[in-house]
Formats: sequence, C-alpha cells, structure tokens
Amino acid sequence: MRIDTARRSVFLDPVDPAFYNDPYPAYHAIRAELPVFRWEHYGHWCFARFEDVNALLRDRRFGRHILHIASPGELGWPETPAHLKPFHDFESHSLLELEPPVHTRLRSLINRSFLSRQVERMRPAITSLANGLIDRFEAKGKAELLSDFATPIPVIVICDLLGVPTDMAQQLLAWSHDMVAMYQARRDRAVEDSAVKATVEFSDFMRGYITRRRKQPKEDLLSELIRAEEQGAKLTEDELVTTAILILNAGHEATVHAIGNAIKCLLEQGIRTGIEEACVEETLRYDAPLHLFTRYALEDLEYAGIRLKKGESVGLLLGAANRDPARFPEPDRFIPGRDPNPQVSFGAGIHFCIGAPLARLEMQIALPLLFQRLPRLALAEQPGYRNAYHFHGLEALNVTF
Repeated sequence: MRIDTARRSVFLDPVDPAFYNDPYPAYHAIRAELPVFRWEHYGHWCFARFEDVNALLRDRRFGRHILHIASPGELGWPETPAHLKPFHDFESHSLLELEPPVHTRLRSLINRSFLSRQVERMRPAITSLANGLIDRFEAKGKAELLSDFATPIPVIVICDLLGVPTDMAQQLLAWSHDMVAMYQARRDRAVEDSAVKATVEFSDFMRGYITRRRKQPKEDLLSELIRAEEQGAKLTEDELVTTAILILNAGHEATVHAIGNAIKCLLEQGIRTGIEEACVEETLRYDAPLHLFTRYALEDLEYAGIRLKKGESVGLLLGAANRDPARFPEPDRFIPGRDPNPQVSFGAGIHFCIGAPLARLEMQIALPLLFQRLPRLALAEQPGYRNAYHFHGLEALNVTF
C-alpha cells in the first residue's frame, strides 16, 4: 500500500492476500492520513471515516442508480458490452440498484414480510433447522461450518420464505455465487461469462416457477408478489423475477459470511456463553461481511472538499467505518456488550438492508445454539478469507469438537 497525500490517492491492490485477509491495519493507516481518498485501483473517491460513511449512506444527493436521470451518453459512459447485456438488463430491475419512485414501490411490496414482528414468527423453524444441521455432524467430532452450518441456514430459510423448493438450494446457491462475483475485485471475462450464464438460467428457472405458482398459489412471499402483480399491475414480470432472485441472492450471500465470521471471532475471543443480541451486533461491527458499498452522485456537488460531477461513483468503506476510533472506543477490541453500537454493516438510508431483521434473528438463534450444543468447539486450523473483496468472508471454517 502507498498513500500519496499530495495527490490524495491510495495505491492498494484489493486482491493482495495481506489486505483481504486483514484489511483493518490498512483502513487505520488510510483513515489517519487520508480519510477521503482516491482509490487508484477503482478510480473513484472513497471514504473511511464513520461520520462520512454514515452521512453518505443517507445523503439523497447520492443514489445506487443514475440512468433514471441521465443517459449513458450524457455521462460519457461507453456502451454496455454485448456479452454483458443480459446481466445489465436483469440488474435494471433490481431493488438494490433502483431509486425512488420505483424503489419505493418495489420495497413497499416486500417490506412487510421482513418486518421484525413477521420475522419473529420464523424463530421455531430456524431453531429446528439449526438443531437438525448440528445433528448431522455432531457425532463426527469435526465439521466444515461454512458448508455444514452457515450456508444452509439462510439459504433454506429464504427458500421457505419465498416458497421455492429447498431441494433446489444447491443449484440456487451456485447461480447466486456466479452472479454476485460480478461485484468482487477479482473479475475477468470468465467471471463475467459465468455471471451472465447464471443470470439467464436463474431467470429462466424463476419464470417457470412463477408460472407454476400462478396456478397453485400458496402462503409465501412469491405468491404475494404474484397477487400484487395480477391485482394492481404494481410490478412487471421482469421486476417479479429480478426481485425474487435478489431476495435469494442477498438473503444468503452476506448472512453466510456474517455467521462464519462471527463463529471465527467468538472462537478466537474465547466467548462461548452470553451470546445475546449485543454480542451479535458486535460480531457484525468487528468483522463485517460487506466492506465496500458504492453510490453515484446524482448531481454536481461538493462534499468534504471534493468536487464530484453528476454520475461519478464514490466508495463507502463499511469495514473501515465500523473500526473508526472516533465513533467506537477501542475499535479493534471485541466488546460483547458494546453500547451504543451503531455499526453500518447493514447500510443506512433508503437502501438499508431489508433483510436485516431476518439476518439478525438467524444469527441470534444459530450462534448460541451452536456453542451450547458443541461446548468443546475449537478451530482445527486458522481460517483464511476469500479473494473476493469487497465481500469479506472465509474460504472455509474447519472445526473440531
């Protein structure tokens, strides 16, 4: 890493193992010298302080989408490569990439299913699922907890919520991994081709499943969305397909790594009891599953002495914000009862993670249950992180008990 204060730029390769395995020393060095900087690898301005990240997540002068107010030509953007068109056409209907009023309309349709009081009804099912997973490997004395525990919980829960058959979980997971790889630093033509292929296949599957669900509706989120489409034309079929896939993708990708990172953290900290809500929040702050969130400037503006033109991207370093000593005393120390704990791992503003109540509940159930059932749980080896920045999750989590 090289910090050039004169040019206000940082040279840091996000696929450097030393960085993606432990980005926090780099974040501290950058925040201390140049908290607002141009990350040369990405070519846009980034923000490492909690104050800036929190403010920019909420600032309506920035958005996840820009093409609703400006054409690619106006912004000086090149044409979308032909091989990426299916992926970008799909993304154009994604709740995560939209701004009001379309974002407001789509979010309102699914929001009630993720309200805390609705999610709480899933507690018995999640508890039963977690117990059943532990039953499968308890007698073996060892396990790889990402595949055996952290992954099945959110995937199966989201499948049940949507009404998608759980026997498709592994295929849905494979498609999802290929699609979200488009957002990682380590991206090449092979990654792009796999993402496009997965997008087409996942969309085709979902269209076929929606057709069957129209004929046999049930009490699930997908049936609710179909009814909304049929009754008031509140969403198109393309929006319905993209929304269902987004829920499946977003519903497990971050949560899997939130659970995995939390288990690693608790084992390293020697914490086996008292894993309550505050402790779960601290795991999310201490080692967040998502470290970079980008937004577009929706107008020409100035922020923190930086002039930004309409359409320019900015990067918000969630992982750095969560370790900012100006907001979190002793930021590199894990404090189970930390209060207050305004961590930004779920974002903030209108794009605050809609699945946050469900992710929190899954963690609040799964983590204490795992340690209760396996009191001798220990790391079999020091786990490493995936080369997939801006996601931050383990490659594997091998344990003994």
